[in-house]
Amino acid sequence: MDNGTIYVRERGNLRRVGDIILAQPKPPPSSSCRRTNPFVLRKEHFIFTYNEEGSLRYTTKTLFDLTLLFVADNIHHVDSLVGFPDQIGDRLFVAAEENRVFLNPDISQKALKLFSDAYGDLLLSSLCLRHRFPLLHERITEIQTFHSLKSLDLFGCRLGDDHDLFRHLTSTSLASSLTQLFIGGNHLSDVGLQRLTAPIRMMRKGLDSLELLDVSYNPISEMGLRYLKCLPKLAKLDASGTNMKLGTGLKTTLWDILGLIHSEKPLSTFDHSGCKTEGWAEQVVNQWETSGCQIPKQKKMEESRASALRFFGRQKFVRELLNVGENGKETNMEKLHFYKPTANSHLKGKMDASTTCLQVRNPTCYSRKRKQESRKSDASHQSPPTKAKSSSSLVLTAEDTDLLNSY
Repeated sequence: MDNGTIYVRERGNLRRVGDIILAQPKPPPSSSCRRTNPFVLRKEHFIFTYNEEGSLRYTTKTLFDLTLLFVADNIHHVDSLVGFPDQIGDRLFVAAEENRVFLNPDISQKALKLFSDAYGDLLLSSLCLRHRFPLLHERITEIQTFHSLKSLDLFGCRLGDDHDLFRHLTSTSLASSLTQLFIGGNHLSDVGLQRLTAPIRMMRKGLDSLELLDVSYNPISEMGLRYLKCLPKLAKLDASGTNMKLGTGLKTTLWDILGLIHSEKPLSTFDHSGCKTEGWAEQVVNQWETSGCQIPKQKKMEESRASALRFFGRQKFVRELLNVGENGKETNMEKLHFYKPTANSHLKGKMDASTTCLQVRNPTCYSRKRKQESRKSDASHQSPPTKAKSSSSLVLTAEDTDLLNSY
């Protein structure tokens, strides 16, 4: 301690003992003086204020604040934060954020995992990555540490059918906490829905708490809806812009498979007004996007791609294929919003004739239904090969077996 500076607090004032200059220039980032001389003054240990006379005043921070700074600087050496109060975790996260810990790719993943394991949805309960695919692909490892999300918006992130993020959604603890999932505009087909729902269909785990699903603007057919039957709590579905067309057949299929009816008015839950990033890490996600070096390159690539499409005269064809207007936004297509009515809802009586036939109120429809069932039963007794074929469809296919082995 002979080489250190000694300070004494008297009557609320801090004074220095010895004739040593207090203010010293801050060493450059490449300097290693902190390691060679542990007594170098650190500016963040003091609070600089001015008194009434205009003189600069130095006040040391509390021991608690100094401890937070020390832990934030060495957050990558911390084993666990489980058991620490939420107030402590919040202030420690703010200290680490001010120290730009989460912008360092070497330690950001471990640091975020520490907070996520200890504080869950307090760190991040909702994440909106709508049309932010450069951010998703650049920070995919950090994003996968948020395993307590309740709402996740991946609309327009170009995931396709084989993206590793789908396996992460269904194989981690995120699968049981997620209640809202937006995966529209990702060129997702029936095969992608099969892979997404494989764990819950075959192992009874994964996405068992999902209540809202957006699969709009994807090449999905009515055959792909059967994979959604395993979602026990699914109450709202957006199928706009898919290969399905609104009609009696689609309404009957949705009611028979999922117990959903068509909404005459667009549901407000699918208009993106309430989807946003919420939690301690909200500003961290914004910092990732502003500091990302891939965004200018991606913008330049999009401009080059648009120029090439105009040159070959295929821009109109591609826009029609992707259901995108001239201003880059989705066209005003027919909204296919479906929802699950309540048990005592009077809306069941307002359904079309095909759905009304499911109710016993109308005796004509009821007798018609009985006749159809009797015909089906007679046909099943007369054609046993067809029955065997329908029962064999319940057997796991080779692709389902491969998906099961992958998990």
